[in-house]
Parts: sequence; structure tokens; C-alpha cells
Amino acid sequence: MNIGVKIFKVLNTILMILVLFVTLYPFLYLVAQSFSSDAAVSAGKVSILPIDFNIDTYKYILRDNQFFRYYWNTIFYSVCGTFISVVATALLAYPLSKPRLRLNKVITPFVVFTMYFAGGTIPNYIVITQLLGLKDSMWAIILPGTISTFNLLVMKSFFASLPEELEEAAAIDGMDTYQIFLKIIIPLSKPIIATMCLFYLVGMWNEWFAPMLYLDTKDKWPIALYVRQLVEGANNTEIGSSAEASSVQATIKSATMVLTSIPIILVYPFVQKYFVKGMTIGAVKG
Repeated sequence: MNIGVKIFKVLNTILMILVLFVTLYPFLYLVAQSFSSDAAVSAGKVSILPIDFNIDTYKYILRDNQFFRYYWNTIFYSVCGTFISVVATALLAYPLSKPRLRLNKVITPFVVFTMYFAGGTIPNYIVITQLLGLKDSMWAIILPGTISTFNLLVMKSFFASLPEELEEAAAIDGMDTYQIFLKIIIPLSKPIIATMCLFYLVGMWNEWFAPMLYLDTKDKWPIALYVRQLVEGANNTEIGSSAEASSVQATIKSATMVLTSIPIILVYPFVQKYFVKGMTIGAVKG
């Protein structure tokens, strides 16, 4: 091994460590803040380790009777939305990946067009609330973002990379198009399906703007909208009237962000082995 390769490996290792630190530092900082005292946070003493360790902030949040209801709402919206989105994306991506279908040359440009030019907030609001009548409905959260154009193109690229010979052999054995898709294509598509599940799940879990627009009933709120309310409430002077609440004003934002991040952090290890493969298998190879 020559000196140039050794220098490259050392520099590359140092660079990766710096990138890892820069990536993890914000989350470690939030965790440290959430377990620190209000005085320590206000004084700027907290970095990546808690100062004056306490769990008052978490007690304050978890004592709210509505907290777990909002959590359940978010799980329900995320699971249902992810399932519907992945199924719809796969059903559209598969036929678009077949060059022999003539209409693909017409449909694909229109699909790509939607990625750059959206309808806008007001037209979407009119369609969802007046034309579809989905105001204050869970479907107003799930249906508008059912298919992401970017995710669709990634899945289309994956399907296009699968050997045509597999489908031809299955057709010779007597399978129709639906059987080929369900029994041949889907089992081979676990990497891309896992990747799409992660993308859609994270998007649904963090969604707060659509619920704010379409949900009037507070019991239907997702956790992200509840977090927004807590963050605003932490800056409200009314909270200062309570001594206990006052002690967590500076840390409540960090604690709520940590609580809402935990499920995604727990899910990622189970799908990460498929993630890189799902994103790169359809890439152009030089």
C-alpha cells in the first residue's frame, strides 16, 4: 500500500468522523436539553451532556391525557397512509416501467410535470374541502399525498431494472399480468418497498400543515400538530403562571422533538439493510 492510499484513508476517516459528529450533534443536543434544568439551558451551559439532570419536562408532557391519543392518531395515519401510498405507487410504477406500453410516452411526462408544478395550497384546499367533502376527515390527511412523484420514479426505475426474462418465463407457465406482478415482481421488490415505506412513513409522521388546514376536531390531531401547540404554549406567558410549567419552558421544545423522533429511530434499523440497495439498484451503471 503506497503512501498516497494511506493518506487518503486517513483523511477519509477524519472526514467521515466529522460528518458523523455534525449529523448527530443536533439530536444529542436536543436530548441533553430535554434532561437539563431550565436555568442551565437559559444560561447556555448545555452542550451534549445534561446539566442538573431531571425528568420534569417529560412528566409535564406525559401527564397530558391527550398526548397518547395524539400518538395513536399519528400511528394510525402513518400506517394507513404508508400502506395506501406504497400500494398506489407500485401499481402506477409497474406499468410505467414497461416501454412496450405506448401510452407511457404520454403519461410519464405528465407525471414528471407534477413534480415541478403543484396545484397550490388554495386550489388543493378547495378540491379537498368542497369538491371531495373531506373537511375534518382522516382522508384529508392521507389521500392528497398518496403518490409522491419522486418515489414513483425511483420505484419505476427499480421495476425497469428487473430482467424481462422472468416475466416471459412466468407468462409461458400460464401466469397472467396480475399473477406475475403479485408472485414474481413483488417478492423481488422488497428493497424498494422497504425504502418507499420509510420515505412515506417519515413524511406522514412529521406532517402537521395538512392537519392544521383540514382537521377541526382536536381529538383527530396527529402528534406533530400537538407538538406545534406545545412549542407555542412554551412561549406563552400563561404557562409562566405555574411554577412547575415555568421550570420546563426552555426544555419543552427539545423534549417533544425527542419523543416524536423515537418511533422513526426505532423503525429505521429494521429497514436500513434494504435502504441502500433499494435506492441504487435501478441506477445507471457505467
